[in-house]
Amino acid sequence: MERVKKMKLKKVLAVVIAVVLCVGLFTGCSSKADLKVYDGQFSEMWLVHRFVKLLVEEHTDLKVEILDEMAPLQSYNEMKKGNSDFMNSYDGTLLTTFLGLDASDVPAGMSLFDFVNEEAAKDTKNTVQLLDKLGINNTYILGVPQEIAEEYGLETISDLAAVADKLVFGAEHDFFIERESAKYDPLVELYGLEFKEKRPMDITLKYSAVKSGNIDVTLVYATDGRNKEANLKLLKDDKQFFPEYNGAVLVREDIFTRFEKKAPNLREVFGMLNGLVSDEMMVELTYEIDINNRSVDEVAEEFLKQQGLIS
Repeated sequence: MERVKKMKLKKVLAVVIAVVLCVGLFTGCSSKADLKVYDGQFSEMWLVHRFVKLLVEEHTDLKVEILDEMAPLQSYNEMKKGNSDFMNSYDGTLLTTFLGLDASDVPAGMSLFDFVNEEAAKDTKNTVQLLDKLGINNTYILGVPQEIAEEYGLETISDLAAVADKLVFGAEHDFFIERESAKYDPLVELYGLEFKEKRPMDITLKYSAVKSGNIDVTLVYATDGRNKEANLKLLKDDKQFFPEYNGAVLVREDIFTRFEKKAPNLREVFGMLNGLVSDEMMVELTYEIDINNRSVDEVAEEFLKQQGLIS
């Protein structure tokens, strides 16, 4: 009897180990997908990944698998290792987070987008590149409730200088403690802002804080659908403090040679994303997901059908 129990225990342990190994390898134990991507952590990235999946599977014989969510830097590292093939990203993210550079490193007369692709290409072993821009610039921007904007006549960040001492500024902790160029201290120095108070907070609490009146000015992503739900006025960055964050699909360059026979039109299919969605469109799409709680798959498919890109 004891021997039977031990045998059963060994079988259970074997199954558990197999499952752990399968999950740990990330790439799947029985996946037959041609292209793989680790999903992002917010709705804009979810949408872009599904745009790619729908377009590739509609116009080629390739299959795309969307894996579990992963932080951008982890996803980038996995792609460099060859464990995934593409990801939604931004030229500003590639510059600062992935390559460890800063906007001041971009040579005069050269666009940030071209510079980061040039720098990324220097790793000839695991070369990645940003494909053409999607049409969105999901940069940071300051937002204030519409009623405050109307009360003080706010259109630009410069307009805040005259009334900042009456307003409370709130943003995620990292915006205050990280010493990079696009952070709180350099921002207020450039624009001459002296807020009544500054409040570091969890990134998930920003919108509830601004809606409840606990803060008056906050840092947001330009294409976040929650800006619409919170009825925020986005102030023009008239001194161009924040670097651009042009959205684009980041790919391993070898995917086009790997699938040259099976999908010779793969580069053209990815090209269908070029200029596909504007900032205003992305706000509406993410609003449907984040606020109206619609399925990201449903929203992505509906949008591509409206654009005539899938049947």
